Amino acid sequence: MEGYKLRILRSPGLGLPILITAPWPQSIYAFHAIWDDLMQLGPVIAVDLPGFGRSDHRSELMSPAAMGQFVIRLAAELGIARWHAIGPDVGTSAMLFAAATRPDLFESLVVGSGGVDMGLLGKGLRSVIEAKPGTYGEPDGGAQVVGTITRLTRATPPAEAMEDFRLSSLGRRWIEAADYVRAYPRDLPRLQALLPTVTTPVLVISGKDDPIVPPANGELLARNLPHAAHRVFHAGHFVWEDDAAGYMDAVSAWVTGGYRQV
Repeated sequence: MEGYKLRILRSPGLGLPILITAPWPQSIYAFHAIWDDLMQLGPVIAVDLPGFGRSDHRSELMSPAAMGQFVIRLAAELGIARWHAIGPDVGTSAMLFAAATRPDLFESLVVGSGGVDMGLLGKGLRSVIEAKPGTYGEPDGGAQVVGTITRLTRATPPAEAMEDFRLSSLGRRWIEAADYVRAYPRDLPRLQALLPTVTTPVLVISGKDDPIVPPANGELLARNLPHAAHRVFHAGHFVWEDDAAGYMDAVSAWVTGGYRQV
């Protein structure tokens, strides 16, 4: 797309498409435990957003507002007029910016585990955001990410997924991807101002024990979005890994009609 490599996995099916974007520092392999069930809901489009997973880095897209515009361009490129969208972690802010701009594109949204207020972020994430360029991150980002995911997930993902996560952050890719969250001080206040204008129904999913993006971020979204529901799971940051069955049940109930009730 637009002269660079973008990893997209599409499944066949009937009904409205379902876009799902990879969380950071993982990739679309993060959904290994729910992929088969997702495909039962309709045609799925799984995407590593630019700069994340195995898609090429694009410095001009490494901010929530810019990535939101990319999501809109992606729909046009794929010929999609309307879809459900699932955007955990960094996808949260991008999807909400996109929905604020193009409400006609989104039937519903599922977000969560993504920062929406600088004052509500965990200490570790804030340290990445506030560090001076070149003063954080290890030389091998892949090894750093493997260690982080192993430490913070309650059950280590399968080897194939972990290898993909390692490759997704190899060398300086983790540091380059961090530019997205380093744009939070500028973009999150803009996003909060837009929340009351988002007419799309939004399901927010949080992990009760998330040390990176505490559930207070989800509570803020639920308070300020006109049509929102908030589910908190007994999980850490990687809810889709820690409680894959619960996460999938919530997504399925929402996409098959629950979104019409909020």
